[in-house]
Amino acid sequence: MTDSTGMPKVSSGREIAHDSTLRTRLADNLARHTVRHHADEGRKRAAVAVIVLDSEADLHGSDPGGQGLNAQQRRELLAQIPDSAGDPSLTGSIDGTAGGAAVLLTRRAGHLRGHRGQWALPGGRADDYETALEAAIRECAEEVGLEMTPDDVLGRLDDYPTRSGYVISPIVFWLGDEQAPVANPAEVASIHRVSLRELTRPDSPRLVSIPESDRPVVQVPVGGDLIHAPTGAVLYQFRAVAYEGRATRVDELEQPTFAWS
Repeated sequence: MTDSTGMPKVSSGREIAHDSTLRTRLADNLARHTVRHHADEGRKRAAVAVIVLDSEADLHGSDPGGQGLNAQQRRELLAQIPDSAGDPSLTGSIDGTAGGAAVLLTRRAGHLRGHRGQWALPGGRADDYETALEAAIRECAEEVGLEMTPDDVLGRLDDYPTRSGYVISPIVFWLGDEQAPVANPAEVASIHRVSLRELTRPDSPRLVSIPESDRPVVQVPVGGDLIHAPTGAVLYQFRAVAYEGRATRVDELEQPTFAWS
């Protein structure tokens, strides 16, 4: 069922229902999208999975890893984020952002060599013999214990070239109730379900300038934190293209300098 604007049915509390209507809408919008591909040009290939699944606010809404920051830790957090000085809403926590249809987000394990503790989608570098879809399916199994198949694919989004030397190909999957994600502690510190309602906040996305680049840095507000590119860019395009049906490109949006290496 849709409302009078043609958007997916919204349940009480403004949660977006994880149902067949939403699945059809996402798939149809993605089918109309002309994917922008990027050549390797010396970069490594990678793939990430945008997994659309159901969530319950009480069951999936906590973020222990982002709670309890002391004043010094919060100052250090904000010092890395462009245009965040003096913003009292930024706490580093995405507590309370689950409920209804959601996308799966992970916090990277703290012992990893690169981008430790940062927000990410399940994914990683593609092996030489793998397609983007094969890499995304393998990474879903390795990182969050989900056995996805080509039948679960809704479509794909544009390639995103990163400052660290990768071309990331995002694949959008639909997950039913038959599986639940489980974090692999070797790679993932925690798993979160961020509601589509949260991704469509009126203050999202934020585009800010930095002196190191002539391109704007994209920030997607989630709870009391900001998700930056590449993950933030993928989430923004998912919202714009898959959910809202808009022709939006994000491959020219910038990453913050802490994600350049």
